[in-house]
Amino acid sequence: MSKLNVDQKTIFDLLADRKADFLIPDYQRPYAWDEEQCQTLWDDVVLFAFPNNNHEEFDENEEYFLGSIVMYKNSQGKSEVIDGQQRLTTIMLVLRAFYDKFANMQDKNSKLTRDRIEQCIWKVDTFGTADKSSLKIFSEVATDSDKEAFLELLRTGKVNTQEEKLNRESQYVANYQFFQRKIDQFTQDFAGYLPYLSARILNNCILLPIEAESQDTALRIFSTLNDRGLPLSDADIFKAKLYKYYSESGKKDELIEDWKELEEISSAIFPTNIGSPMDELFTRYMYFLRAKEGNKNTSTEALRKFYERNKYQYLRTEETTNDLKALALFWESIYRQDAQRFSEEVLRKLFVLNYAPNGMWQHIASVYFLQNRNDDGELEDTRFSKFLDKITAFIFTYAITNPGVNALRTPVYDEMLNIVRDTEVTFAKYRFNEDKARSFFENYVFNNQRYITRAMITWYAFTFPEQKLLNIKDAFHIEHIYSRKRQEMEKKMGGGLHYEGNIESLGNKILLEASINLKASDYRFEDKKKIYSGEQRRGKNKEVSQIAEIAALVDYQEFGEQQIIDRQNNILNKFFEFLRREDLLTVTA
Repeated sequence: MSKLNVDQKTIFDLLADRKADFLIPDYQRPYAWDEEQCQTLWDDVVLFAFPNNNHEEFDENEEYFLGSIVMYKNSQGKSEVIDGQQRLTTIMLVLRAFYDKFANMQDKNSKLTRDRIEQCIWKVDTFGTADKSSLKIFSEVATDSDKEAFLELLRTGKVNTQEEKLNRESQYVANYQFFQRKIDQFTQDFAGYLPYLSARILNNCILLPIEAESQDTALRIFSTLNDRGLPLSDADIFKAKLYKYYSESGKKDELIEDWKELEEISSAIFPTNIGSPMDELFTRYMYFLRAKEGNKNTSTEALRKFYERNKYQYLRTEETTNDLKALALFWESIYRQDAQRFSEEVLRKLFVLNYAPNGMWQHIASVYFLQNRNDDGELEDTRFSKFLDKITAFIFTYAITNPGVNALRTPVYDEMLNIVRDTEVTFAKYRFNEDKARSFFENYVFNNQRYITRAMITWYAFTFPEQKLLNIKDAFHIEHIYSRKRQEMEKKMGGGLHYEGNIESLGNKILLEASINLKASDYRFEDKKKIYSGEQRRGKNKEVSQIAEIAALVDYQEFGEQQIIDRQNNILNKFFEFLRREDLLTVTA
């Protein structure tokens, strides 16, 4: 069992300890506290130390808990901070601002407090004399361009004028100057009581240092705690492991550059609503590694759990970084719809998959890319196009016949293993009975809240040969050709559709630009046609839909129940012909 040293301490007890030597390691994020967070900290401690603006109401036995500091002793004997670096750094800035303010104060309390702060910022010798060249905290954060401004501030209390532009942009400098202003204002409001405020911060503000015996233990502890700042993602922890490997190989700078590039690409292309963008990149890579292991277990491990197996074996090789770079660039090319890398046909199919009913296609596509790329990181276009057809047909159908992404794992994981064995993806074991599958589709309620509805409508839009590639960044809605509002109004007058369920039929839905959809939504069909085609607009700009089927749609004289039914049958006929071409159907004998 891992041993922990946990003992709450005052700020003074923690920092004035002669053995205190804190290191913010290179894999940590840059300092990020802004004025709002500093204001909150200042307001909290002033309210605590001077309740009701009256220093006499303070209870010397009271304590104010600032949070935890998770760390471990590294091989150099330094306390490497895993969690709490933002808080610890800010406390150091506060203490330095107090120290400078007391410099010109000669009263006994001010001088004593200044001496005590000195012991918190600098290392001291046997006789308690501060070594002004040796700080008790050091930052090695690789991606922090202004960490030197922080260290210079602690050493001298001055802003380096030769680095004026850098200092103006430095969050360290901005927060230090913020605390200087707050201390000046406090001195004006409560003349003579500044030593009381600083003494109560030193003596009664509590931190909880948690010292683990190893980095792994410290990281594990951190994952269960919350910080006022952003918590470390799984990818931050993976970065720590990669740093260790690259440092031992003398290639730390190489990893720094690679990691910056990966972060930039991932942040631009992966949605943030699902967590850290870098975590998403590691997730997509994980499926390739699982397949290489021959693992098709449908109970997928948590991301960190997977990578920490066998002492982080996959994070102790340059192959991982190279694969991640290639994978990130692959998805960036998809996001940018790179016509230099992919054919028009492939880009059209990727656009359709962008609206797939679940994210499983991204995982199997990642496995396919990493296994089949050539030395230049490219895929053979014809084979890739066929692969995209196969997974589109299968995944879209499975969403109807076996709803839920968990059910999809079994066939997709099987095919991931086939991919790394250089076997074509066929889903041969999971073909659909044509009659049963058709029945599922005909009885399915394609309401707009279901992802498969958008997926099917988008797929159908691209069955028209004249359909041009659409911009993946543009917003498209699902348009009810026969509007729901019209059905409500005509139903009151004894008309409307005989079967109201046809409103949510695929035959009544079409992909349409968001801006056109908003204008056309509740109009009668004869008016909608003019809006679709750009013939009628309320403004000066006559926007014409990019959806190719619109040209055929505006030729309809009317669009009622029979047209919905006919169009529904046409969509399903085309889709089942697609399944037939992909050899995914069996016929009942």
